[in-house]
Amino acid sequence: MPDYDYIARELSGKQVTGTVTAGSEKDALVALQSRSLFPMQVGVSEATRKQAVAGSKRVPLRILTVFYNQLSDLLRSGVPLLRSLQLLENQTSHAALKFVLQDIGEQVADGNRLNDAMRRHPRAFNSLTVSMVRAGEEGGFLEDVLARVAAFNDHQEELRGKVTGAMVYPLFLFLAGSAIISVLMIWFVPKFGEIFGKMRDSGELPGATMALLAFSDWLGQYWMILAPAIIGLPIWGWYYISETQEAQAKVDAWKLKMPAMGTIVQNLAVARFCRMLGTLLNNGVPILQSLRIAKDASGNAVLAKAIGDAAENVSGGKSLAIPLRASGQFSREIVEMIAIGEEANNLENVLVDIADSLEKYTSRKIDVAVRLLEPIMLLMMASVVTFVIAALLLPILKMSSMGSG
Repeated sequence: MPDYDYIARELSGKQVTGTVTAGSEKDALVALQSRSLFPMQVGVSEATRKQAVAGSKRVPLRILTVFYNQLSDLLRSGVPLLRSLQLLENQTSHAALKFVLQDIGEQVADGNRLNDAMRRHPRAFNSLTVSMVRAGEEGGFLEDVLARVAAFNDHQEELRGKVTGAMVYPLFLFLAGSAIISVLMIWFVPKFGEIFGKMRDSGELPGATMALLAFSDWLGQYWMILAPAIIGLPIWGWYYISETQEAQAKVDAWKLKMPAMGTIVQNLAVARFCRMLGTLLNNGVPILQSLRIAKDASGNAVLAKAIGDAAENVSGGKSLAIPLRASGQFSREIVEMIAIGEEANNLENVLVDIADSLEKYTSRKIDVAVRLLEPIMLLMMASVVTFVIAALLLPILKMSSMGSG
């Protein structure tokens, strides 16, 4: 509970200051009155404000992975849940996680379930993790679920690191190339506009040079507006998409239809779903509940809807492979493997194998795409620079030929 600093007077009229712990400011006033104190000023303490700021920050995934592993080990060793949370709260040095664990510990001490307490902190625990913890609590295998969540997060972080690492060099090339071309167009090219002034007025400049100078003039006039727009629009777009489910669904559908990259995005989403569903089934979670939890693991609204529809069909007694095939979001090979797994009563292991093979295949495709992206970007940069140089040299060559003639 938060702390409140107060200034009050005793019955004798003496002014006193101090701190009281209460659920709200109103509760703090009641607590002071019960002590025969007349409050003059009551406000949230500085320490509580700092804790609130820390609690509003996102907890890094790598720190959460360590927390899940440690909590799993403590529970497996027979340490009660509340005591385990208190031990981890005292041990962690991360301010945001310490605040979160303090609140979760208070909620559990008041009789609330762990998953309900975790749901209060969406910036630390996503809906997938909360759903898995709920399944673990209901099934009596919470420590196993926490270990699985840690392993899943660790695997996803490793995969994300590979993709991010592969994109660093192409992104550097794009940013460096954009900066070089912008400097050329805004500060270098306009100087030639003054040199070619007479030819420009008489209409003797080549078309490429006219187009280059016109674009340079336009960029020079509006670059102070364009630069904030180029930076601000992606930030606004990301915020709008993250806060609007309809926009998120449209973006997710567009991702799946992107040329070349759509297949990669789809494979990664299907791999995440298969790995999570296999993990849940392996822990004894019923298939319907597993499907409802695992659909969020895909990270794609279109796939999540298809999986949700499949769960409804499975509840009617149908095979999982049939509605997945009808959705059109799963390849024929994957659907056939799922059907074989169902027939052999080995679906959980088949799903994990599908995830492994998809991730390996997608990793190779990403490597190939990145290797192709680098020369393509270099070629594009070279083409733009060559066009700029050629457009500037053509008038000079024309002037020299006229002078010699």
